[in-house]
Amino acid sequence: MSELPANWSMTRIGEVADINPRSMKNELDDDTLASFVPMKCVEAETGRFALPENKKVGEVKIGYTPMRDGDVIFAKVTPCMENGKGAVVRGLTNGIGFGSTEFYALRPKDNLMSEFLFYYIIQQGFRREAERHMTGAVGLRRVPRAFIEEHDIPLPPRSEQRRIVARIEELFSRLDAGVAALRHAKAQLQRYRQSVLAAAVTGQLTQAWREQHPDTETAEGLLQRILTERRKSWNGRGNYSEPASPKPLAFDLPSSSWTRVSIDQLAVDTTIGLVRAAVLQNSNGEGFAYLKMDKIDMNGGVNLDGLVYVDATEEEVERFSLRKGDVLFNTRNSVELVGKTGHVASEPVTPLVFNNNLMRIRFVDSALPAFVALQMCSKQFRDRMEGAKRATTSIAAVYGKDLRPLPIALPPLAEQHQIVAEVEARTTAIDHLEAELDRQITRSNRLRQSTLKAAFEGNLDYPSRTSIV
Repeated sequence: MSELPANWSMTRIGEVADINPRSMKNELDDDTLASFVPMKCVEAETGRFALPENKKVGEVKIGYTPMRDGDVIFAKVTPCMENGKGAVVRGLTNGIGFGSTEFYALRPKDNLMSEFLFYYIIQQGFRREAERHMTGAVGLRRVPRAFIEEHDIPLPPRSEQRRIVARIEELFSRLDAGVAALRHAKAQLQRYRQSVLAAAVTGQLTQAWREQHPDTETAEGLLQRILTERRKSWNGRGNYSEPASPKPLAFDLPSSSWTRVSIDQLAVDTTIGLVRAAVLQNSNGEGFAYLKMDKIDMNGGVNLDGLVYVDATEEEVERFSLRKGDVLFNTRNSVELVGKTGHVASEPVTPLVFNNNLMRIRFVDSALPAFVALQMCSKQFRDRMEGAKRATTSIAAVYGKDLRPLPIALPPLAEQHQIVAEVEARTTAIDHLEAELDRQITRSNRLRQSTLKAAFEGNLDYPSRTSIV
């Protein structure tokens, strides 16, 4: 830290704030209402929090962290601490509250403002240092109390603390407004992305193209050709079985050149992935890249960055490998995310196997996987999929036997190519705009942290401190 202004001093947090001070719980009637503050109700970095419910003191005085108006709460457990969960708690019912035991409650003394302390400990630099001092088992590590108590904090006069806090909040208010506008723009882009997808799978996107190409082979003709090729190429055991016909679900087709087909009529292979619990560090290039369901996004993308690695036999790699044109369907996930579909758009550069929560779908040569993936990502298809979903309270599954008969709207092959090309052109532009918005949001976050750093070094740009005594 650079040299502090002349009227500042350096002290330790434990000297200017009590950490988990003695509670007044024994002085309160058990029927007294208090705010209840679980970890999930505190936002990361912003200092905002919700007070969703009150509880009687008798219900929470044992096993929870007591707090009162003006205390600073700071998450001590991973990953909440690293994410910056903390707040100055005000507006507590009867001025008192109880929260997660994974909070430290810091009560500033008279010479320290609560907001000044909060902004200091919410800095990324402070949290990075706290992370280095964490103790405990992997996945359940905590910041020791001694780290907080012994950590230095610069201390200006209280009048200057007020000036600094006001300036931080003024600048943060502007940043928040800018980030809100950026996030709104991202939401608008996502809505536009969905409208492009809807126009694609309902034929609106290529209406003019159809009028200009009236002699294209119809989708019904394409389907009959596909079914004929499947029968001729059958070399499996036993008699050939016809694929499932499309389930009779009513939806409009944009043209007589389109038809309804089942997933099964286009697919030549549907395979559930490889079960692996243990992953490798891959420090020596061992194992095979393993694609899990979190790498499939809701827009049909497959993210090949940051993959884990697993052991697999040659036979397993051959059976569960991915190649260009494969479509992956997330068969088991949360109720909202089950059914995510991704298209492997390019040939993997190294052998790549996939997780057992995913189903690999391979299509006949006469089908266009990129178009089928668009259909399966659309709201129209996901609405049809609702009837096939088997759900509990939080987890849902779509089994292969229920997925294969689901219908999609199939256009002529030439029109499929046109649709895919037009969607790719539009979504590429959307991707570029979203990336720029993300860069601006990241820049705003950096400005937030640089503002805090300048504030606690005495270099924050605010009206002259010459009048401060």
